[in-house]
Amino acid sequence: MSKPVSSSAALPIAYAVLRILIIVNWVSGAAILALLLVLPNREWIMSSLDLSPSPEAERVVMGLRAVGVIGVALVPLYYAGLKRLLAIVETVRTGDPFVAANARRLQGIAWVLLALQLVSLVVGAIEKAISSPAHPVHFDAGFSINGWLAVLLTFLLAHIFAEGARMREELEGTV
Repeated sequence: MSKPVSSSAALPIAYAVLRILIIVNWVSGAAILALLLVLPNREWIMSSLDLSPSPEAERVVMGLRAVGVIGVALVPLYYAGLKRLLAIVETVRTGDPFVAANARRLQGIAWVLLALQLVSLVVGAIEKAISSPAHPVHFDAGFSINGWLAVLLTFLLAHIFAEGARMREELEGTV
């Protein structure tokens, strides 16, 4: 039961943006990994942040490295979410978005968003642990009401898609 494909300009744009974001995600992960493995050593970080050798400086360096490791670890998680979203856009482009597969994809995206919110709390805790009045550190992480609402709405949308797909299958079975 396929419907005509919309002529909206949003679909090709969304498709292109998602493809670009997938590439940017992997390139960013590689850049962070390179920074962790190649460029910064303890002295470089301390001089770039104007830190003098102290226990506080060690805490900052270790915290920044931990955040870098977390950043690399998140690359596959972002990839999983972006690929699912790209697959949903594909079904919209073909005119058949209300299928059970999209409900599963939305639920997968919701789990990715939940994991990202939890990681943001961890990064926010690292920020608080390493920041001081003399050397404030800000990662723009921690609790986000918008992020948690996105998680809830995505789980709800996944459930709505699952119900819609179930109802559609029942309707097609009665015709």
